[in-house]
Formats: sequence, structure tokens, C-alpha cells
Amino acid sequence: MRKTIFKKMEAQGLIANYNRLRKNLPPKLPDRVYMVDETFREGLKAPMVFLTYVEKLKLAKMMDDSGMSVINVGFPGLSEDEKRSVKRIVNESFVNATLTASSAATKAHVDACLDVGMREVNIEAPINGLNLQYRLKMCKEEAIKRIVESVEYAKKHGITANFVLSDGSRTPLEDILAVFEAAAAAGASKLAIADTVGFLRPLSMRYLMSHVRDGLSEEVKSKVPLSVHCHNDFGLATANTLASVEEGATYLHTTLIGFGERAGLAPFEEVVTTLELLYNIDTGVDMERVYRLAQLTEKSFALPIQFHKPIVGDNTFTHEVDEHVEGMLQHPLMFEPFPPEIVGRETSLFVGRNTGQTLLQGLLEKAGIRASPRQIDEILRHVKGPQESLDKGEAQMTFYQIKKLLKDLQKGLVLPEFWRLVEQVTRQKPKMPHPGEGGGKTLTPVTT
Repeated sequence: MRKTIFKKMEAQGLIANYNRLRKNLPPKLPDRVYMVDETFREGLKAPMVFLTYVEKLKLAKMMDDSGMSVINVGFPGLSEDEKRSVKRIVNESFVNATLTASSAATKAHVDACLDVGMREVNIEAPINGLNLQYRLKMCKEEAIKRIVESVEYAKKHGITANFVLSDGSRTPLEDILAVFEAAAAAGASKLAIADTVGFLRPLSMRYLMSHVRDGLSEEVKSKVPLSVHCHNDFGLATANTLASVEEGATYLHTTLIGFGERAGLAPFEEVVTTLELLYNIDTGVDMERVYRLAQLTEKSFALPIQFHKPIVGDNTFTHEVDEHVEGMLQHPLMFEPFPPEIVGRETSLFVGRNTGQTLLQGLLEKAGIRASPRQIDEILRHVKGPQESLDKGEAQMTFYQIKKLLKDLQKGLVLPEFWRLVEQVTRQKPKMPHPGEGGGKTLTPVTT
């Protein structure tokens, strides 16, 4: 249904669809893309978010049932707890999804992935000047050598190795091509560019991906697919992911509802629905499960979905009866971009404060009900009364109490509090000043 509904309306002359104009279809657009879920890698970086093993397993199983191509189950090399958690997931059976795990470009981190039984690994590393100088403390040649050795080491031990270039969107093009060629020669099966701080505009992303694609050797272009990992710091993660697809990227990193560190990653439901409906690209996803997956994610993370969130927000297919909805009663697509059943939802109409007397009378007449003006006034009083009598101040107070409770659930110790705790327990004063108390530097976490 989702593939034909717009074509039927176009054929009937009811709508114009500029998405289908030949001049608007990029020549490198793939027929099929593969969704790579990063929720257990990136989503859990939201401050102090915690999932029980049962919650992780339920989400992973539903992702698998929904047609997710790849699930990143975590970063085994980070800690023993993470290693144990990843191992439990790996020991489960999955039908559709391939499992992968993240690894730094070191043999120790690759070994951690081998220890838990991973058959695929994403080796992540940056090579731009900022990271080389302030984080890795090494030259570019040494960083590339470590990447090559890590890929070769993983391949030697019989597992698929992919390479993710951290902060790739702020790395010079010639360096991207050099490290991609080196990683591919070492045996990397996929090459990914990470827009680690969500820094690119969509047109800039198209420029970068097209020049990377065209700059690679013919052998690498033909054998190694391109992947993309877009953060949402400027609210452009979905747009940048789609821009990458327009230049031929086929493995797309997303997270459920876009959850993740800072502003999160490209939201799964936005990317999948847009590709399926506006680009007519097969994602392999069972679209009817999109909303159920979002609801389970909201419950597991204890983080509410915004009411106005595209695709899965409560308000997305909800309409108050007014002049506009009068048209929707004739045809639902009048004010909805696609039938909500496609993503497992339904349209919800309600009568509220903005519903006028004439509209209400028309609504009743269509239902075969004749009401006098006095009866219509009484119905409207019952409709509007609860809203008008609501104590908004009390509602706002309750809202902020709930918001504070959610923050408390997520909150750990800010660094000044942490160092005070360390000093109290060890009786030793830290040699560096607390961040924000004299210009001390914070540690930069490993991130893509």
C-alpha cells in the first residue's frame, strides 16, 4: 500500500509529487539500504541512562523482528560490566539482524570483542589534527598504522571488521581517502564517516560523500560499501543521513527515537519512513512495527517522546475538529502526509475549545443527530468546561516535578562533585583544578 498510494493520487490528478520528478532523483540513489542500530552504543550515552538486561533483550528482539539489518550491541572494551552485558546478548539467537560491537583501534579492544564471541566489529578512530594533538597524542601516520593493524588483527581472527572514521566530517578529504584506502587494503568490509558533532549541512554532506566516493580506487568503490553516522547537534542528523544516501551510502547508523549523547543521533523512525515513502527505497524494515518499537524504547529509557516528534509523537496524527478537519473527514490525506496505519498508528480526531458551534452542528447532522441550539450550547459547555476550569498553575507545577524526577533518574555526579568524593574517600587532593574552577580540562570520552 505504501508504495502505491501516492502514485494513485498523482494519476488521478489530485496531488503533485515533486519527489518523483526525474531531475530530483540523484543518480547515485541506491535501491536498497541497510539500517544499523546504534541504540546500545550511542543511546546509552544519554546521561546516566540505564537499561536492564531484560529491557535490552526485549528491544533487540523487537528490532530483529522489525527487520533491522545490524544491531550494535555495545563496546566490550570499555569495562568488564559492558563486556558481560554484550556477551549475554551475543549468546541470544537473532533471525534477521547481524550483531556487531564497537572497538577502539587497539588489539586489546579487539580482543574484548573476540572474548564475547563477536563475529563483526566496528573499529572506530579519528585522524584529524584536533584529535591527534589533544586526544591521541600521536602523529597521523601512527594513527593510521594502528587502524590498519587493528583491522588486520580482527580479520586474522576470523571476524568481519568495519572501519568508522570518528570526526570524519572535520577531516581533510585527502586524509579520509588515505585512511579509507589503507583500511580497505587491510580487509575492512565497510567504511563509515562519522559526523561526530553534527557539524555539516546537508549540501556539505553531499559534497563530502560524493568526493569520497569518487576519490576512492575502483576496487574499493566496487567492493566496500559506504556507511554514515550522523549526530544531531544542529538538528540535521536525518537530513545529513538522507544526503549521504543520495550520494550512494547504503549502511545507515541510527538510534531509536534518536536517543544518544548530547542531542542524539539520526532517529530511526524518521530516516526509515522518509526513505520508504519519499525516496521509494527499500530499508528492509516492517513499517507497521515502527510505532511499537518507539513505545517500547520510551518505556525502557524512561525518557518521554516529544508530543510533536515526527512519525511517533502523540500529536502527529491528532487533529482538533475545526475548519481544516472538515476537509479531513472527506479524505484523511487532506492534512496528513501518509496513512498512519503504515507505521502502526491511527488518526485521532477530538472536539475541543476551538470547535465552533457551526462545526459541531455539522458533525451531529452527518451522524444523523438533530440537536437544538440549546442542546448544542450544552454539549459545548461540557466539552470546554474541563479545559477552562483546569488550574494551569497546578498543571505546570506537576510538569516540573515530573521533569525533575526524570532528571534525578539520569543524573550522576558532575566532575567537581566527583573529585570532592575522591578526595573524601582517598584523603588525597586532586592535582588538577576542578572543571569550571580554574580552567581545568575535562577528559574526552571515546565517541563516534
